[in-house]
Amino acid sequence: MAHENTFIKKHQEIWKFIKFTFTGLSTTLLYYAVYYLLYYVIFRSLNDVPVTDNALLSFLGIQYKGDMYEFFIASLISYIASYIMNRKMTFHADSNLLLSTVLYFIMVIVTVAFSTWFGAFMMSWVRNNGHENFFVVTLVNLIVILVPFLWTYPLQRFVIHRQRKAPEEEPASEDNA
Repeated sequence: MAHENTFIKKHQEIWKFIKFTFTGLSTTLLYYAVYYLLYYVIFRSLNDVPVTDNALLSFLGIQYKGDMYEFFIASLISYIASYIMNRKMTFHADSNLLLSTVLYFIMVIVTVAFSTWFGAFMMSWVRNNGHENFFVVTLVNLIVILVPFLWTYPLQRFVIHRQRKAPEEEPASEDNA
């Protein structure tokens, strides 16, 4: 046990990244569960319904209503769960809760907008080229999830979930001395 604590103390940043990755994997499972429920059940009838009434969505390459709703809702739910898990469990943030929430909300708006566009754009391409199957849909979702990882970790670690004070050192016990 003392060896584990020593590793964690010496490699705090690595440990935070490991916890962030674990949280990401957990919320990715949540994302997939929500996405597949939406894709195969709830919005199934909308997966082939073209977006014809919105020039902006058409310009962005979002061609099907179901894709747009599925990526938006699944992304939003997984980011809410991620915020809750990362705030205290991963980063042990004690910074201003309101400021952290507002900053996270801004990051999520940008990230969900990107994920909705990117995912719907990719799925439109997949569907239009006849490559739609479970494995391709899963791969598209994995790519859609991994790309935002490039900016969500640094933003959450260094901007959103900061610590105002350094964690207090535990007094050394006689066993560790």
